[in-house]
Amino acid sequence: MRTVVIGGSFAGLTAALELKRKGKEQHEVTVIDKSPLFLFIPSLIWVPFGRREIKDISFRKDTLLRKKGVEFMNTEALNVDPENKIVKTSMGDVSYDHLVIATGPKVKYDVAPGVKEYAHYIGTPNGAMKTRAALEEFKENPGPIVIGATQNAGCMGAAYEFLFNIEKWLREQHIRKKVDLYWITPETYLGHFGIDGMPGGETMLKSFMKMFHIHYRTEVGVKEVFPDKVELTSGEVLPSKFTMLMPPFIGVDFVKNSPALRATETGYIPVTNDYRHLTYQDVWAAGIAVDVKLPFKPGKVPFSGPKTGYPSDETGKIVAENIYRLSKGKTKLKEKAWGRIPGICVMDAGKKEVIIISDTLFKPRKFAIMIPNVLYDFNKVLFEKYFLWKTKHGLSYLP
Repeated sequence: MRTVVIGGSFAGLTAALELKRKGKEQHEVTVIDKSPLFLFIPSLIWVPFGRREIKDISFRKDTLLRKKGVEFMNTEALNVDPENKIVKTSMGDVSYDHLVIATGPKVKYDVAPGVKEYAHYIGTPNGAMKTRAALEEFKENPGPIVIGATQNAGCMGAAYEFLFNIEKWLREQHIRKKVDLYWITPETYLGHFGIDGMPGGETMLKSFMKMFHIHYRTEVGVKEVFPDKVELTSGEVLPSKFTMLMPPFIGVDFVKNSPALRATETGYIPVTNDYRHLTYQDVWAAGIAVDVKLPFKPGKVPFSGPKTGYPSDETGKIVAENIYRLSKGKTKLKEKAWGRIPGICVMDAGKKEVIIISDTLFKPRKFAIMIPNVLYDFNKVLFEKYFLWKTKHGLSYLP
């Protein structure tokens, strides 16, 4: 049996390693990815401040996969013909028995005029390094800063982390008093995070904003970004000498160029709770590629839910387990809807942290708690070291 995995980040790498570990020689597993490197994306928030280099948070996944018996194709997947079970790539056609789509996101920079040209984005290595260079220039001639998320964005957590990290950096550079710091978000309230909040979250973040003298605007989108200001959908114009925004994510070109997949308008794959495609029983999705139905209604400005590393890792494991069960003739598959996966996150707050734990990502929940640690971001660093260690060694079965 041959399984082809498109994408080799959190979900794809986990799915491939787990399927090979479970299936051994009976399963041929191939990963197709444009990059031979695995990047621990959550730590990109530290790169602009020189706390991490790209080499500190990346490693060669092609070497790891081949060591574990997984074929790696360093090429671009163009589209899929699910009727004939063929993936078209830049290196030719690849056939499969099962296909796992773990392609991650594409960033929608054109969400508003000027976002691509004048706002920084820290979600890629190149973007993080450009942000570092811009901050070096900024500290020589400081002024107002705008940090936040645009309309339709879902990755609020990383933007909050960058906000508190830049506030800490401004104090370390002894220029904090020269900077008006603004936070803008489409969330209906601080700490919504696209999961309808956590107990005490709004109160905690309001106290953080007051303590760090950060101005904030909720339920706003971005109308246009200029070199020296940001115009909001509310009509307000904020002066800005440095702007960092999290735009929305959309599905990648591979999905959009495969009309038979019947993806959503934003390019995500519709699946059942076992992560199987609604139409094709041999096509699966994991990680950000999954279409997630939100259990809440956004306010007057639309925004999305988070698709973070932990649920991506979990969905990769679920898909691998289900393909393995089918290969053994079993019909009962493992099911766990995205919103029923536990919420586990450590939000960095500028060498401080907030530990966020809940029994499920979306409400209703039986248990949910936010624990601030104002002394150091020890748990954030520990998780980074642990995840990189387990992934480098191919220990995908560990939590």
